[in-house]
Amino acid sequence: MFPIIPANSVAEEAGNSEGIFGFGSYGGTKYAMTNLVSNAGVVATDTAGVGTARFGPAACEYGGDKGIFGFGSTGSNTAVTNLVSNAGVVATDTAGVGTARRYVAACGYGEDKGIFGFGYSPALSMTNLVSNAGVVATDTAGVGTARYAPAACEYGGDKGIFGYGRTPSVTSVTNLVSNAGVVATDTAGVGTGRNGLAACSYGEDKGIFGYGWTTAVTNLVSNVGVVSSDVTGVGTARGSLAATQYGGDKGIFGYGSPGGITMTNLVSNTGVVATDTAGVGTMRDDLAACSFN
Repeated sequence: MFPIIPANSVAEEAGNSEGIFGFGSYGGTKYAMTNLVSNAGVVATDTAGVGTARFGPAACEYGGDKGIFGFGSTGSNTAVTNLVSNAGVVATDTAGVGTARRYVAACGYGEDKGIFGFGYSPALSMTNLVSNAGVVATDTAGVGTARYAPAACEYGGDKGIFGYGRTPSVTSVTNLVSNAGVVATDTAGVGTGRNGLAACSYGEDKGIFGYGWTTAVTNLVSNVGVVSSDVTGVGTARGSLAATQYGGDKGIFGYGSPGGITMTNLVSNTGVVATDTAGVGTMRDDLAACSFN
């Protein structure tokens, strides 16, 4: 017998197996270097930076197996982007499209596309879609509460969620993203309001928000986009960090501040966060991360 697949259902597929942390700053120095993450969650030493050194960018997957870093600040806000190949190689700058801003968030949607959203110039809510060829679209009018330093991740196999941030008051509000890249109006926040947190997918169809100024608390996202109440934090409380999926169904939080941090915390395929792993590479905060391959 063949399995019966309901109409309009999404077959869950394992995600990308590797990840990449990139860009950021510390002590007034801005960086473009990257650090690859293996399919076992091991972070590699620094890879020489390519493209404009900057802080406060965002990153997401596109094309099923590639990634993109975008936006950020060199001291002045920019909309420049850098594509990441399915081998983890970062390309030179692509001229920016849309409103230059920093402290943006990004996630995948539709299985092979991405979306950048929100940010600071000052607080904004507009979004920019990323095609399955890595082309960034012009601004889409913002939906939901304008804010900066939120986080975003994929859930449900083909949808996304933006959450938390600063308006300038901290908030826990979330906005779901459909599999067509349409951002929904605000959903009442759950958990501790904060900014400078990170998020990634895990378990093939769920997500996790974690850390932020200055806590280690996490909030799980179900496969229908429901955010859970706070889970007691594990590891070093910090903000301005990044997170990415790896190993198809697991995640990793890494880097951040205060004091410039390089440690990482692995996330199992059931959303359990592990204690600190000793850091690798250059300490920095306000960086971004995404998966590939």
